[in-house]
Amino acid sequence: MVRVLGPVEVHDPRGHRLDVKGPRHREVLARLVVARRRVVPVPVLVEDLWGAHPPRRAVGAVRTFVSDLRAALDPHLGVDGARSIVTEGTGYAFRAATEVVDAWRFDAAVGSAAGRRGGSVDELRRALDLWRGTPYADFPDSHWAHAERARLTELRLATVEQLATALLTAARPADAVADLDAHVTEHPWREEGWRLLALALYRCDRQGDALAVLRRAATRLAEELGIDPGPALGQLRTDILRRAPHLDLSGVTGPAQQMWAAWGRSTTVSERAALVSTTALLRSLTVHGGQPGSAIAQHAATVAAAEDLGDPELTARILAAYDVPSIWSRADDPDASAAVAAAAERTLRRLPGGGRPPLRARLLTRIAVETRGLPGARGREAAGEAEALARASADPALLVTALSGTFLQTFSRAGLAADRDAIGREIVGIADEHDLPTSSILGRIIRLQALSGLGDLDGAAAHADALAELGERLDRPLAGIFVAWFRAMRAAEDGAPDAEDRYRRAADALAGAGMPGVETGLRAFALACLRLRRGDPLGRVGDLGPYEPWVRPHVLLAQQRHEEAAAAVSALPDPPPGQLHEALWWLAGRAALVTGDVRVAARAEAALAPAATELAGASSAMVSLGPVADLLRALRG
Repeated sequence: MVRVLGPVEVHDPRGHRLDVKGPRHREVLARLVVARRRVVPVPVLVEDLWGAHPPRRAVGAVRTFVSDLRAALDPHLGVDGARSIVTEGTGYAFRAATEVVDAWRFDAAVGSAAGRRGGSVDELRRALDLWRGTPYADFPDSHWAHAERARLTELRLATVEQLATALLTAARPADAVADLDAHVTEHPWREEGWRLLALALYRCDRQGDALAVLRRAATRLAEELGIDPGPALGQLRTDILRRAPHLDLSGVTGPAQQMWAAWGRSTTVSERAALVSTTALLRSLTVHGGQPGSAIAQHAATVAAAEDLGDPELTARILAAYDVPSIWSRADDPDASAAVAAAAERTLRRLPGGGRPPLRARLLTRIAVETRGLPGARGREAAGEAEALARASADPALLVTALSGTFLQTFSRAGLAADRDAIGREIVGIADEHDLPTSSILGRIIRLQALSGLGDLDGAAAHADALAELGERLDRPLAGIFVAWFRAMRAAEDGAPDAEDRYRRAADALAGAGMPGVETGLRAFALACLRLRRGDPLGRVGDLGPYEPWVRPHVLLAQQRHEEAAAAVSALPDPPPGQLHEALWWLAGRAALVTGDVRVAARAEAALAPAATELAGASSAMVSLGPVADLLRALRG
């Protein structure tokens, strides 16, 4: 094997390096390899080796080099006694088989892969693995190597991109990302590399990262070359913002997808219109439960793109348009929610006069929604101002939007289920009066949770039945998920023997529903609460996610590891705000009673006192640990 994709080396078939004497011998061999089986006259070899002033015996030296090379190579590279370097006329040619030279093998493999749709991933990988560095690295100043070195280097870069294309065609975008990221870092002027990297990230459900890559490409090209990105990058950015169906491998199948694909290919739609339309589509998909992954992350990317255009009015419209009802008090994607909240704050400052009252109310609501569960007063302040503006506007839809923000800010302490029920009652009344079906679902879920927390399970069940009918009629699968969890909790409260199976089925429906803030750890937590409530052995419940610190002491107690349990109780933090706030305090208080931790018991008693008339955890309409009053009596005793 003659290796020129790096320093020039020769190896026998077993991989042992052959001695071809000095650097002049390797240079003659390399020069003949560059000629690609064509004859190189001896005078050309002399000039290429020594320039315009060769030594007096240069021709004889060349013949000696060739003779020495034949002696070293022919026993290993010759076929049927034939010479690897042949004499023709006044020159020499290297006539070995293609597989003998790594550069020739590389050319052949790339050409073969190019003949197939998408190329062969394995063949392209093997071709790229032949590279060890700069071609003909021993001879950086030799003019005869310059053109071939440039050709091979360009071909290698194109092959990296060809491999990425093959991986994308094979539905393996994640495998393409790492290679492409290194590729564009090393070669930032290759726009095709940037395009493929952004597309690969998009197909990994990383829309925000894809758009960030395109912004990075534009910045590098503008700052270092003084040029704008070409049309391919610009079109990809527009397509990503629109979530154009043709970017996915799944193709276009139905009438709605065909219409969206045709619109996505239109060249007459402005980028501003594309951003607004993308937000509307994203909202619709999320409301109907059909948006995979983190919808808020995709929305955050759209907001960032709007901010890049420097138009605060446009950014405000996009922020306001994504008024997806939120139920759970923990964000699905905290980083994306923080980015959206920060964008809303910036936009409020940039709008003249802070924005018109209705628009300002919607931006303030976004802040309230995206800061739910976080410390500080900003979320509550934003919700209060938004609600006041909405009430002054006489716009029922705007008032429902503002009330949704107020609702999410009512988890700062225990015992506020009655306040949430009042909000839910008002939303249901507005929705029924003005025919707002999405708002009706929101209000009924709020009432389902609040009435469960207040112990009115029959009243909650009536809203569950209404939700089931609404969800079926309006194609809102998320409504059915909350109903399934409530019915599992009700079965547990009623002592049904199949309560665990009901919880497992409810968790199966939740999996992949696009609500990671709800889903994470909930199945295991529900099973743990059910077993503790019944006095059953805890056993193995699975991944508890964010609820693990509060269940862990009970697991340790069940294992008779009392000292470790006491240490775990002592280290417990205050539970975060949310629908399960009282349940977590109940777990802390019960464990403190068993371990004798007076300090934690006192904290739990003080935190739970405002919720004395509620069921611990039932404000989630998913789990219940029974009346808070029972635990308070034990703590006070």
